[in-house]
Amino acid sequence: MSKVKAYILAFFLFVLLVLVRLFEEELFYDPYLLFFQNDYLYIDSPRREVAKLVLFTSLRYLINSVLSLGIIYCFFRDKNILKFSSLIYGIAYVCFLILFLYFVINPKQDEYYLFFNVRRFLIQPLILILLLPALYYYKLKR
Repeated sequence: MSKVKAYILAFFLFVLLVLVRLFEEELFYDPYLLFFQNDYLYIDSPRREVAKLVLFTSLRYLINSVLSLGIIYCFFRDKNILKFSSLIYGIAYVCFLILFLYFVINPKQDEYYLFFNVRRFLIQPLILILLLPALYYYKLKR
Protein backbone atom coordinates (compact mmCIF):
# COMPACT_ATOMS: atom_id res chain seq x y z
CA MET A 1 0.00 0.00 0.00
CA SER A 2 1.43 3.38 -0.98
CA LYS A 3 1.81 6.18 1.53
CA VAL A 4 -0.94 8.22 -0.09
CA LYS A 5 -3.42 5.33 0.09
CA ALA A 6 -2.42 4.63 3.70
CA TYR A 7 -2.99 8.26 4.71
CA ILE A 8 -6.33 8.41 2.90
CA LEU A 9 -7.42 5.21 4.67
CA ALA A 10 -6.21 6.60 8.02
CA PHE A 11 -8.22 9.78 7.39
CA PHE A 12 -11.30 7.70 6.55
CA LEU A 13 -10.88 5.66 9.75
CA PHE A 14 -10.48 8.88 11.72
CA VAL A 15 -13.75 10.17 10.21
CA LEU A 16 -15.42 6.93 11.33
CA LEU A 17 -14.16 7.57 14.87
CA VAL A 18 -15.70 11.03 14.73
CA LEU A 19 -18.99 9.58 13.46
CA VAL A 20 -19.08 7.11 16.36
CA ARG A 21 -18.75 10.07 18.70
CA LEU A 22 -21.36 12.17 16.86
CA PHE A 23 -23.98 9.43 16.86
CA GLU A 24 -23.21 7.99 20.30
CA GLU A 25 -26.67 8.71 21.69
CA GLU A 26 -28.39 6.90 18.83
CA LEU A 27 -25.98 3.95 18.64
CA PHE A 28 -25.28 3.09 22.28
CA TYR A 29 -27.16 2.69 25.53
CA ASP A 30 -25.43 4.93 28.05
CA PRO A 31 -27.39 6.71 30.79
CA TYR A 32 -24.16 8.38 31.88
CA LEU A 33 -23.96 10.54 28.73
CA LEU A 34 -26.54 12.98 30.05
CA PHE A 35 -25.49 12.45 33.67
CA PHE A 36 -21.92 13.64 33.05
CA GLN A 37 -23.10 16.62 30.98
CA ASN A 38 -24.87 17.99 34.05
CA ASP A 39 -23.49 18.96 37.44
CA TYR A 40 -22.85 15.30 38.27
CA LEU A 41 -20.81 15.92 41.41
CA TYR A 42 -23.98 16.92 43.25
CA ILE A 43 -26.64 14.51 41.95
CA ASP A 44 -27.33 10.80 42.36
CA SER A 45 -26.24 8.20 39.84
CA PRO A 46 -28.85 7.52 37.12
CA ARG A 47 -30.91 4.34 36.89
CA ARG A 48 -29.17 1.82 34.66
CA GLU A 49 -29.26 -1.72 33.38
CA VAL A 50 -25.78 -2.98 34.25
CA ALA A 51 -25.58 -5.85 31.74
CA LYS A 52 -26.85 -3.69 28.88
CA LEU A 53 -24.51 -0.86 29.86
CA VAL A 54 -21.48 -3.16 29.97
CA LEU A 55 -22.43 -4.72 26.63
CA PHE A 56 -22.81 -1.38 24.84
CA THR A 57 -19.69 0.09 26.49
CA SER A 58 -17.72 -2.99 25.40
CA LEU A 59 -19.13 -2.72 21.88
CA ARG A 60 -18.11 0.91 21.69
CA TYR A 61 -14.63 0.07 23.00
CA LEU A 62 -14.33 -2.68 20.38
CA ILE A 63 -15.38 -0.37 17.54
CA ASN A 64 -13.00 2.38 18.68
CA SER A 65 -10.20 -0.16 19.14
CA VAL A 66 -10.57 -1.69 15.68
CA LEU A 67 -10.65 1.74 14.04
CA SER A 68 -7.69 2.91 16.13
CA LEU A 69 -5.65 -0.19 15.31
CA GLY A 70 -6.41 0.43 11.65
CA ILE A 71 -5.09 3.98 11.98
CA ILE A 72 -1.96 2.75 13.76
CA TYR A 73 -1.35 0.19 11.02
CA CYS A 74 -1.83 2.82 8.30
CA PHE A 75 0.74 5.10 9.89
CA PHE A 76 3.42 2.54 10.76
CA ARG A 77 2.67 -0.48 8.51
CA ASP A 78 4.43 -2.76 10.98
CA LYS A 79 2.76 -5.94 12.22
CA ASN A 80 4.84 -6.01 15.41
CA ILE A 81 3.62 -2.54 16.34
CA LEU A 82 0.08 -3.67 15.55
CA LYS A 83 0.47 -6.74 17.80
CA PHE A 84 1.89 -4.63 20.62
CA SER A 85 -0.92 -2.09 20.25
CA SER A 86 -3.51 -4.87 20.29
CA LEU A 87 -1.99 -6.19 23.50
CA ILE A 88 -2.14 -2.71 25.05
CA TYR A 89 -5.81 -2.39 24.02
CA GLY A 90 -6.62 -5.80 25.49
CA ILE A 91 -4.92 -5.13 28.82
CA ALA A 92 -6.46 -1.65 29.02
CA TYR A 93 -9.91 -3.09 28.34
CA VAL A 94 -9.68 -5.60 31.18
CA CYS A 95 -8.29 -3.05 33.66
CA PHE A 96 -10.71 -0.26 32.79
CA LEU A 97 -13.73 -2.57 32.63
CA ILE A 98 -13.03 -3.89 36.13
CA LEU A 99 -12.85 -0.31 37.44
CA PHE A 100 -15.92 0.65 35.39
CA LEU A 101 -17.94 -2.20 36.90
CA TYR A 102 -16.87 -1.23 40.39
CA PHE A 103 -18.07 2.35 39.87
CA VAL A 104 -21.33 1.28 38.20
CA ILE A 105 -22.20 -1.23 40.91
CA ASN A 106 -21.04 0.95 43.83
CA PRO A 107 -21.83 4.55 42.85
CA LYS A 108 -20.50 7.09 45.34
CA GLN A 109 -20.60 10.83 44.78
CA ASP A 110 -17.05 11.37 45.93
CA GLU A 111 -15.81 8.91 43.26
CA TYR A 112 -17.78 10.32 40.30
CA TYR A 113 -14.82 12.25 38.91
CA LEU A 114 -12.62 9.16 38.88
CA PHE A 115 -15.48 7.18 37.34
CA PHE A 116 -15.88 9.87 34.67
CA ASN A 117 -12.24 9.47 33.64
CA VAL A 118 -12.24 5.66 33.69
CA ARG A 119 -15.38 5.67 31.56
CA ARG A 120 -13.76 8.14 29.17
CA PHE A 121 -10.97 5.67 28.39
CA LEU A 122 -13.57 3.03 27.52
CA ILE A 123 -15.81 5.13 25.28
CA GLN A 124 -13.33 7.47 23.59
CA PRO A 125 -10.19 6.66 21.58
CA LEU A 126 -7.82 8.17 24.16
CA ILE A 127 -5.42 5.25 23.96
CA LEU A 128 -4.86 6.11 20.28
CA ILE A 129 -3.96 9.65 21.26
CA LEU A 130 -1.40 8.25 23.71
CA LEU A 131 -0.05 5.48 21.48
CA LEU A 132 0.53 7.41 18.24
CA PRO A 133 3.21 9.78 19.59
CA ALA A 134 4.77 7.03 21.73
CA LEU A 135 5.03 4.68 18.76
CA TYR A 136 6.32 7.47 16.52
CA TYR A 137 9.03 8.27 19.06
CA TYR A 138 9.87 4.57 19.34
CA LYS A 139 10.13 4.33 15.54
CA LEU A 140 12.46 7.37 15.45
CA LYS A 141 14.76 5.88 18.07
CA ARG A 142 14.88 2.51 16.31
